[in-house]
Amino acid sequence: MSSHNDPSFQDRLNHASEAKKFLLTKFKKALDFSDPAAIEKRRQREAIVAARAERAAQREAARKQQELELARQAAIAAEAAAEAKRVAAEQAAREAAEQAERDVALKAEQKAARDARYAARKAAKKERRRGY
Repeated sequence: MSSHNDPSFQDRLNHASEAKKFLLTKFKKALDFSDPAAIEKRRQREAIVAARAERAAQREAARKQQELELARQAAIAAEAAAEAKRVAAEQAAREAAEQAERDVALKAEQKAARDARYAARKAAKKERRRGY
């Protein structure tokens, strides 16, 4: 006595053969380019590919725009740094010139004081010699 759950060997072979035939017809149907379903699937895939390409182009354009913005900001920062360096150099030169002027004025003042002391000493010596 054979049950439905326990098929015979021949039943299993027939079932496997039918499954293979079904898969083959499905594959051949997928290769049929005139089938409306295949045409629609192809259009959908092409639309997806086009959308991906457009998004990739947008990302690339955004990346280039960001690179240009970063380059512009870097140029502005470099220009500001150069300007700050130039201003600092001018300030240092101005301070050095002022310091040199102060040094010259100090040396002249010291020389005048030294000359005054020398003249006073000479005058005192002269006065002592005269005996006044």
